[in-house]
Amino acid sequence: MRYSWHKDDQEDEFEGPSKSELKRQSEALQSLGKRLTEMTNEQLTKVPMSDTLAKAILEHKRLKQGEAMRRHLQYIGKLMRSEDNEAIQNVVDRFDAGSQAYVQHFHMLERWRDRLLNEGQDALTELLAEFPEFDIQHLRQLVRNAQREQSAGKPPASARKLFSYIREVVEARQ
Repeated sequence: MRYSWHKDDQEDEFEGPSKSELKRQSEALQSLGKRLTEMTNEQLTKVPMSDTLAKAILEHKRLKQGEAMRRHLQYIGKLMRSEDNEAIQNVVDRFDAGSQAYVQHFHMLERWRDRLLNEGQDALTELLAEFPEFDIQHLRQLVRNAQREQSAGKPPASARKLFSYIREVVEARQ
């Protein structure tokens, strides 16, 4: 009688992800969790996540010892398995100054500011149609002040205030 140490070929086939792939996914979630721990509390309020994950991130910020922080990051990675990671990634990218999403968002805000200064009422009408949350009177005052500065050749302090106001309203909506 001959014994075989090998199982049938059908039993060896496994359709799920490999152990290495699972480890890569786990490390990616931990990395995203680490990026969340580096965000400010104000930025974290804009991230769509569960209360459990939010509490874990705040707890991680309180920790001081390296090993405890490492273990807690693993816990955050575990919690992130049940989250909408794509939505979280999009928000994190919007706040990450090196990301493409942040650059695109920043350029969109700059274009609105430039259009308001150069095109006037037409751009204002379009902006208000897209973002009705603006205080029209305050917005017009900021545009007038920035245009006066621009024509007088002064430093663009009012243009910066206009940009900040546009950014504040647009980001509050998102």
